Amino acid sequence: MSKNGKEVLDINQTDQENSSKIELIKNLIFGENIQAYNSEFDALKRDILDKKNALEALIEEVRTELSSAIDTVATDVNIRITELEDKLEDKIEQLDSDKLNKKMLGNLLIELGEKLGKK
Repeated sequence: MSKNGKEVLDINQTDQENSSKIELIKNLIFGENIQAYNSEFDALKRDILDKKNALEALIEEVRTELSSAIDTVATDVNIRITELEDKLEDKIEQLDSDKLNKKMLGNLLIELGEKLGKK
């Protein structure tokens, strides 16, 4: 006990005794409101956890949709690249055949010239 007659906390007491005295001090300071505060904090914790879970679910949904969209775009790009490659090959074949036709035309003109020259 102290000089004014109030009890003094012993620092060397066990943790359980200290925690019970802390609870007693909290009750003295906050009174009955502490239970209301605790229930409000619990409600806030539940609300925050619910919103966190909802956000995580939305994030996963967006991730899935983005992956699907990326796959779709990749498929479309691959199809278009294949189409362009096919068109390019067709143009190259056409140019090669045009070259051959020029050669054949040249040969035909030479033959025609020779025939005309003989007459």
